[in-house]
Amino acid sequence: MPLLRADCANCAALCCVAPALTRSADFAIDKPAGQPCPHLTPGFRCAVHVDLRFLGFPGCAAYDCFGAGQRVTAAAGEDDWRSGPAEAEQMFAAFAVVRRLHELLWYLSEALALEAAAALRPELLAAVAAVERQAGLPLGDLARADVAAVQGPADALLERISERAREAVPAPRTDARGADLIGRDLREAPLRGAMLRGAYLIGADLRGADMTLADMTGADLRGARLQGADLSGALFLTQTQVGSAAGDPGTLLPERLDRPSHFTRRL
Repeated sequence: MPLLRADCANCAALCCVAPALTRSADFAIDKPAGQPCPHLTPGFRCAVHVDLRFLGFPGCAAYDCFGAGQRVTAAAGEDDWRSGPAEAEQMFAAFAVVRRLHELLWYLSEALALEAAAALRPELLAAVAAVERQAGLPLGDLARADVAAVQGPADALLERISERAREAVPAPRTDARGADLIGRDLREAPLRGAMLRGAYLIGADLRGADMTLADMTGADLRGARLQGADLSGALFLTQTQVGSAAGDPGTLLPERLDRPSHFTRRL
């Protein structure tokens, strides 16, 4: 399985060029897709990386390409997006596709490590192989990769595994799939084993919450208050989700995730 975390030292800064940015709480500027960020250096580095949050770019600070950037850069060989319009278009299209596929591989790899998924391991390995076949297509073919064909079955399998894992928490378990929980005070909510897949938790107060075995797939945690919360046993939590939230030294995270640099001050 490829490295599923960003390796910026081996990437042509695709995330700083390919996506469009919209001036918002996440980005301090508007930037069209395919145009380099004004802070990008000729050596593919961010000139303001250590000050991203201070300068109004928390979205950049939290971003993780799941390793798509270095994979597409390696596949391009001697070329990069500066080589010409055709090369740029091909790399940007491939980057968008591979990021989606690598995110799916991230979830599948986490599922493989779950005891609850032991009986489904053959199906998981088959799903990994199917996703990897798409991600391994030649650079010029990636824009036409059939992501939906592998994502649908993989998502269904991951939901089955989530249900098996969360059965370790006695029923009833909170089902807030896709729920609008923006700004809600959830400090006393029963979140152990909760289904929070796709929930909007923007600015939610989760201080001190126990989120053991909560399914966090696709949950929006931007600005969520995680000080003192226990997410060490949360399911399908990503680096981007954690990086977009607010935490402190008391926030417990899964071992596979890095502690964001702004999780420093205890409130």
